[in-house]
Amino acid sequence: MSVRSIRLILGDQLNINHSWFEKGDDGIIYVMAEQRSETDYTLHHAQKLIAVLSAMRRFAADLEARGHRLRYFRLGDADNPQNFPDTLATVVQEHKPARFEWQTPDEYRLQRIIAQAAEGFEREEGMEVREWGSEHFIAKAADFDPLMKNGKPPTMERFYRAMRGKTGILMSDGGPLGGRWNYDADNRSPLDDQADIIPPLRHPRDETALWDEIKAAGVRFFGNPNASAIAWPADRSQALEVLEHFLEHRLVDFGRYQDAMATGEPFLAHGLISFALNVKLISPMEVVEAAARRWERHAAVDPRLLASLEGFIRQVMGWREYMRQVYRVSMPGYERNNALSAKRNLPDWYWSGETDLNCLSQSIGQSLEHAYAHHIQRLMVTGNFAMLAGIDPDQVDQWDLGVYIDAFQWVEITNTRGMSQYADGGMVATKPYAASARYINRMSDYCKSCRFNPNKRHGGDACPFNSLYWHFLHRNRDVLGGNHRLAMPYKTWDRFGESERRAIIEYADDFLASL
Repeated sequence: MSVRSIRLILGDQLNINHSWFEKGDDGIIYVMAEQRSETDYTLHHAQKLIAVLSAMRRFAADLEARGHRLRYFRLGDADNPQNFPDTLATVVQEHKPARFEWQTPDEYRLQRIIAQAAEGFEREEGMEVREWGSEHFIAKAADFDPLMKNGKPPTMERFYRAMRGKTGILMSDGGPLGGRWNYDADNRSPLDDQADIIPPLRHPRDETALWDEIKAAGVRFFGNPNASAIAWPADRSQALEVLEHFLEHRLVDFGRYQDAMATGEPFLAHGLISFALNVKLISPMEVVEAAARRWERHAAVDPRLLASLEGFIRQVMGWREYMRQVYRVSMPGYERNNALSAKRNLPDWYWSGETDLNCLSQSIGQSLEHAYAHHIQRLMVTGNFAMLAGIDPDQVDQWDLGVYIDAFQWVEITNTRGMSQYADGGMVATKPYAASARYINRMSDYCKSCRFNPNKRHGGDACPFNSLYWHFLHRNRDVLGGNHRLAMPYKTWDRFGESERRAIIEYADDFLASL
């Protein structure tokens, strides 16, 4: 049977509602491939490898069940070239199609690779080539670019308000529902004794056979594979069930405790839908519409529910969409930003969690166990420490990209190099998200079981976060001193006596030398 077109589907393009799939066509062959180029470009957590390949295989089975023709390369197949240009060339030689089609990859790295392959097919094979949109994100370039000024992205808040206006989500009579755009101030409670959060819905399944294939292929990894009971959603139906359970049982607690951290509580009231979103099993618009449709009427008269609903929608339609657009307009080049000239190596214990700093031990240990940590653990513990210690942002990027189940470069790098490391010099964040032990002690129970004292700046058992915080401000004053949002901390530093400042710097220097 003749083939008019081959269409490439990447491992994070599992959107069964894409217009490509509206009807079957025997003249089209879809190509999916498990590639060593994708398993090996960074060191990945075992559960991330399993989750992506498992979701790809289920998506492929769904396509075939719907009558679509598919050429699927498994990781261990003898004829798998293990990179996209050669894999696509193999399929082209097999079928001699007239056209090559692909959806725009989210990551610049893959955009470049696939575009170059397409150019080669057009030039050397005389093929027609066509690039399609992913049909996933809410915001378009036309929503974002007019908000930029002198090449600088708008603030997230400005963008978010524009998106609320465009979609009508949480809007009433032309203004924000409840009269406020932002309920962050209501969403900063530590976990308390009254909290009774319903556990998240999980889908444990045995992926031992897949894990054996991954190991047999020689893929390097770290973290706990949990292959006999991996619980991340593997298909659209599971993802929708996780979303439904969250909206029905857990959203009410999400806002209040979204910044909280607690020993033995890796998930708290978070949605656990980011993996499903980022491989496109579900879409951001259906998520925010489902949340608003379910709770908007009740939220209008319940301030606590409104704070949770707005906080959740802000994460999905605000931050996620914003980071996508920042990545789009900033690549290539964004990945080289290092505004604070950070050069120190990432401590070895980021790969083991074996450190006396309990907040880091808990957050890293959880990440290694579950391939997951929520946004405050990433931003204010692991990320905050890396920034305060002056860790090379290249190494921070690679760790975050590898360890987290939902990490793909477009969303990872803008959050790490931008938001948590301030390596972009303020493109994403208006000030560094730097914090001492006081913040961690307020938002978690980690300090209660730590050998370090969160109330001391130096000496003996003083928490290193405190001296590192002041050390960070001191050594970066030439870059940060003019930031009006840091005026108060710098005034406080200047009020310390000379001997106090010297003791803080020496204590921090000694700690950094021990890394």
